[in-house]
Amino acid sequence: MPALKNPVADLRSKYHLYLKISLILSLSFLIIAFQFSPYPSEPEFISADSYIPIDLTDIPETIQRPKPPPPPRNPEPIENDINDLEETEFYETEWYETDVIEDPPPPPPPPEISKEPEIFIWSEVMPQPIGGLTTIQNKVNYTEIAKRIKLEGTVYIEAIIDEKGDVIESKIIKKIGGGLDQEALNAVASTKFHPGLQRGKPVKVRITIPIKFVLK
Repeated sequence: MPALKNPVADLRSKYHLYLKISLILSLSFLIIAFQFSPYPSEPEFISADSYIPIDLTDIPETIQRPKPPPPPRNPEPIENDINDLEETEFYETEWYETDVIEDPPPPPPPPEISKEPEIFIWSEVMPQPIGGLTTIQNKVNYTEIAKRIKLEGTVYIEAIIDEKGDVIESKIIKKIGGGLDQEALNAVASTKFHPGLQRGKPVKVRITIPIKFVLK
C-alpha cells in the first residue's frame, strides 16, 4: 500500500487559502493607490493682457517680366547694290591638241645670305705672333715724354686676328699714357700672326696682348 503524503507538506490543502489572501492584498493595494494618488493640475489659462507682439512686414509683390523673343533663325538678307560692283573682263582663250605647251620657268634661286664668320674668344689653337711676342716688343719705342717722366708699365691691346693671320681690328683696353699707348697699338697692328685653329680650320679669334715698357 503506497504511503500517504504528510498533511504538513501538502501544499494543495492550503491552495485556496493562499489564493484568497493574495487577492485581498492586491485589492487593498489598488484601493490605497487610487486613494492617495495626486490630482491632476488644472491647465494654466493665458489672459488677454499677456501676449507676444508679432511684427508683420509687407512683402512687395514680385513682377514677372516676360522674356524677350528669340532672334529669328533666318536673318534678313542684306541688299547689295549690284551697280556698285566693278565689271570683270573675261578673255577667250583657244587651245588645240596640236599646240605645244612649254613648262613654266623655274623659280629663281633664293638669295645667298652672307653669314659673317664667328669670332672666337677662345680656340683650340690660339693665334701667335710670327717670331713670338719679342717681335712686337722690338717694334715699340720710348717717347721723349715717357723718358723724361721715367714712365713704365704695361699697355693691353685687344686685337681680332682673322683666318689669314692679319690684324683686322685693334684697340687699347688699358693705358699708361706718355704716348706709349699709341706705340703699342701701332706695333700690334703691323704684326703678322699665325691664325687660330678650331677643329683644324683657321678661324677669327679675339685676343688680348700685353706690351711692357721698361726703361733700360
